[in-house]
Parts: sequence; structure tokens; C-alpha cells
Amino acid sequence: MAKTLLRSGDLDDFQAVGGGGQAVFDSALQIREALRLRKQQALVDCLAIPQVNDEGDRVDWYSPVDGRPVSWKAADEEVRSRAREYLEKTLDSAYTLSRKCLQSQKTAQQLFGSLLEKALQFPGENHVFLVDGKPVITFWGFVNLNESARENVLDCLRKPEPEVPEITMLPEPEPEEEPAVEVIFSQADAPLLSPPPEIKVQPEPVEEPPVQVTTTPEPAPVAATPAKKRRRYGLWALPVAVAAAIATPLLLKQQEVPAPAPVVAKAEPVDIAPPVMQAAPIPALTTKLPLHQAEVSALGESVSEKPTGKESVVISAIPKGALVMDAVEVKIGSTKFLNGSWRVDLDVKDPVTGKAPVVRYQIQNNKGSARIVHGKNITCRAELFSGLHGTGELLVKSRGNARCSDGTRYPMPDISCKAGSNDVAVCSAHFDAKTTVPVTFRKTGD
Repeated sequence: MAKTLLRSGDLDDFQAVGGGGQAVFDSALQIREALRLRKQQALVDCLAIPQVNDEGDRVDWYSPVDGRPVSWKAADEEVRSRAREYLEKTLDSAYTLSRKCLQSQKTAQQLFGSLLEKALQFPGENHVFLVDGKPVITFWGFVNLNESARENVLDCLRKPEPEVPEITMLPEPEPEEEPAVEVIFSQADAPLLSPPPEIKVQPEPVEEPPVQVTTTPEPAPVAATPAKKRRRYGLWALPVAVAAAIATPLLLKQQEVPAPAPVVAKAEPVDIAPPVMQAAPIPALTTKLPLHQAEVSALGESVSEKPTGKESVVISAIPKGALVMDAVEVKIGSTKFLNGSWRVDLDVKDPVTGKAPVVRYQIQNNKGSARIVHGKNITCRAELFSGLHGTGELLVKSRGNARCSDGTRYPMPDISCKAGSNDVAVCSAHFDAKTTVPVTFRKTGD
């Protein structure tokens, strides 16, 4: 029964991971079969089945189980939560098996353990699908470009919890101030500090009410009546007291201000004149300059001596057939200097013959092919593409590993070149993050 296609993509858009000097993707089908034989069916059902196209640059991923696929983002949170728990248990058993194989004395078991440890890596949540609620991982054995393998594989499937801000309760000053305000307005009988004598003299409406009290002949009640009136009219009399307290200092200040004014005006013209007339003497700097007598020499000799010294250092012989990165073409972003047939000398040795493989590149307008002969006349071929980086660095890459005549795959490095002395290219080949070897390009006539 045909399986369901989950996702397709170019191999150049991702970075393969591996262990033991071998990429996980090159042994993807063997890894799934080994897990099945070890009765790890739960893990096998989580790994999608890869199928590479004829050109070897694009891969399709199919579901190992039947059912309707749903992307990780489109699934409900409850379904995703159950899927995460399922993956955590399955991956724990896979890591246990990996550690057990790494401790084995057999080389094949150790290689399988190192590959299984990195096989569970995948680029992100967009590469996980739920088929009838079961998680299926596509592009396993890959990570995003310029990224390293995650310590916790399932971190990308968890949403970071928002940080709850800490709320600090500040002491409220209102309860302390309110009692003070209430005491001022409620205690009308309390004597005021400075304004009380002015309240009785200035406002006339306060003195008019005592006319009703004159009917009592006894002097003692007269002294008591003002206290009662003050209790009765204390609330509306308070603004008058405040206005009187503010107005009195202002009147006093207005009377005192004109006195010191003429004194300040007379003192200003006396102190300004002397500083203007004084000026610091200018030092005679010319007497302290380090002057030397000029030496007269022939113009032709002075001009000819300097260039000859520089030319002897810069100019050097360019090796025959070397790759020269023309400065003008690099500046305009052209790679015409790379067109043609090249012999690429890699500083590596074949494990069978002990000799370096014979590598030929054929490139025209940033596209081409590579032909590698290694071992006992095993021929491998791969497609190439090239380009210039914004920094002027030349990049030559392949679309996946080379396909060999014996059915194997030969790892193709990424080559980067920079212009060196006399614009001769200085190149290096990068097989992985830890393996880098020098490379030399030589132009050939074939």
C-alpha cells in the first residue's frame, strides 16, 4: 500500500548531521531496518521514509503508518501534548540503545550507536506531522543551515512559558495624610498659629453677628459667645484665613524689594571693564618647532628608489595554471575566471590505496560537474554550483554527495577561496565542522 507523502525539500536547504565520519542520511534506510530488527517499532514509526530523486538533490518523506496527516501547528494543544509525551518516552529508549551500542567492543555497533544519537535531530516543528495522533518526523538527521544539533531535541516543540512579572505592593501614603486633613477642618475650636489676630480685624462679616448678643447685660456670656460663633463659622472662615496668610507676606516682600535694586545696578559697570582689557600673550610657537635643514637630492633618484623596493616584495611568479581571482571581476560579482576544466588537488588519502583521489571539476557560468576516481578505479560523479559571497569569497558546492559506480556515496566538500598574493586563489575544503583541508586548483586542457 502506498504511503502518504508528508513533505519534500532540497537537501541543500539543510545541514546533515552524523557520527563516526558518516552522515545519518546516507544510512537512513539501514538505520530504520536495524531498529526494526531490534524491536524498536515505536521509534521506527516515528521516522519518516526518505526517497531521493534521480538527480540526488531533492528528497520526499513518506509516512510509515496509514492515516490522515496533520501538521504540528494545525493540531490541538491537547493532541500535541500527548504527542510530546509519546516522543519523550520513545527518544529515551533510543538514547538508552545508543549508549549501549557505544559501549560495545564491535566497530559496527559503535558506528550504529553514534549515528542513532544524531538521527533524532530535525530542523524544527514544521517537519513534524501527526498521523492519526501519532508523531512522524521528516528530515530526521538534519538541522537548519548554520545551526548545531540541539541538546534537547524536543525544545522546538515546546512553547516558552511567559514570564510572570513580579508585583510589589507599595505602601499607600493616603491613610497617613487623611487624618491630618480631617483634624484641620473638624477642630474649629483649636487656635490658629499666626493668622487668628488678622481674622478678627480684616473681614467685616465676622464682627456683625455679635449685635444679637448685646441683649445680655452680663459680661461673662459675652466672652463665651465668640467661642460658639467660631464653632459655627469655622468652616467658611478657614479660606479667609489662608488668603490672609498668603497675602500678608506678599505685601511685605513688595515693600522690601525696591530697596536693594539700586545697589545691584551700581555695582555692575565697575567689574566688567577690567577683564575685557586683559589678553593673554600669544606664545611664539615657531621657535620651538623641530626644524631640520632640507637635503637636496636628484628627483629621478628619489622617485625610482622607492618603487623598486616595493616591487621586489609584491611581485612574485604565478604558478602555471593557477586559479586567479581577477579583482575587477570579483568587484562586479562575476566568476568568469572559474570557467573551464580544473584539476582539484585535495590533501586527503584514500583508505584503500593510500593515494589522493583524482578530482576533476568542469564549471561554466556557475554550474558544472565533478568527477572523482578513488580506490580501485571507482568513479563518482556529482553536480556543482558556484558563486561569490558579498565579502568577495568564492564558494563551490555540490548538490549532495557524489554517486559512485559501486553504488556507494562519496562525501563532497564545500570549497571556499579567497584572493591571495597577486590574486591567486587560496582555497580550503570543508567536509564537516571539524574537517578542513587545503585545496589547489590547476587549469587543464581537457
